[in-house]
Amino acid sequence: MAFRAHRFTAYGSALLLAFGSLTVVSAPTAGAAPPAPELCGPGSAINFDRSDFQASPRIDNTWFPLKPGMQYTTTGTVTSAEGTSKRTVVHTVTGLTKVIDGVKTRVLWDRDYSDGELVESELAFFAQTGKGTVWLFGEYPEEYENGEFVGAPSTFISGLARAQAGIAMQARPRTGTPDYVQAYAPKVDFLDCGTVFKKNQHVCVPTGCYDDVLVIDEYNPLEPPEAGHQRKFYSAGTGLVKVTAVGGPDQEFMDLVKVKKLGAAQFAAVNTQALELDERAYSVSRSVYAKTPPAELDGP
Repeated sequence: MAFRAHRFTAYGSALLLAFGSLTVVSAPTAGAAPPAPELCGPGSAINFDRSDFQASPRIDNTWFPLKPGMQYTTTGTVTSAEGTSKRTVVHTVTGLTKVIDGVKTRVLWDRDYSDGELVESELAFFAQTGKGTVWLFGEYPEEYENGEFVGAPSTFISGLARAQAGIAMQARPRTGTPDYVQAYAPKVDFLDCGTVFKKNQHVCVPTGCYDDVLVIDEYNPLEPPEAGHQRKFYSAGTGLVKVTAVGGPDQEFMDLVKVKKLGAAQFAAVNTQALELDERAYSVSRSVYAKTPPAELDGP
């Protein structure tokens, strides 16, 4: 299950160039590829290899399971300069797959509501390596204002417009290891970094109490330090159970309130709606999304 806060980039591409330059200690030899930039600090270079991924998009990572037909609801509050609003996000694992950057991914459909009104409807794309690491391959987030569709300007797809897939969840997260890139899309000022912050934490939310919680600290190095960080809490076998904020003027606090396995009719309806969203994206995002093959309904 995915959950992503709306981030606002402060420094732009100039700082990205600075990050990239830190990794180059000498000129590459003729014919050699330049070293990948370490956008989230030492040891964070993206090592993407299509051959690492499974032929089928089965995602059974202990901390980040995405089983088709499962639906998770998180609720909480968002506080900003404009005030405080109630937020509800419904995360649904669809039965759809989509090939992105040469890898068959699983499609997740998120619907984001502010004070009961839909503000974002998003398709996100995930795949897992043979060793169990889950990667994020892109997002198509439709935005709404006062109930009206206004576009999807933050769309990014790995392999297009310099966007790169990143790690959504490591196979075996360990504290004290290097930060990692969760995704990078310079055209839309998107860069998220993750740090394994704590393990074996005790957390209680409306769906129950969990004693095995993994805490991931997330931040955007393009933002000033005062922008704050986001902490996400994952329970083994369940996935995301809690989100908190540390510092920053815009803060979100979310709890998992419902876990549901969809019935056959509900699951079919979800797949139909997600396919319609995928189809509409071709006319909305002509320069990026339209360059991808259509999503398909997975087998039984």
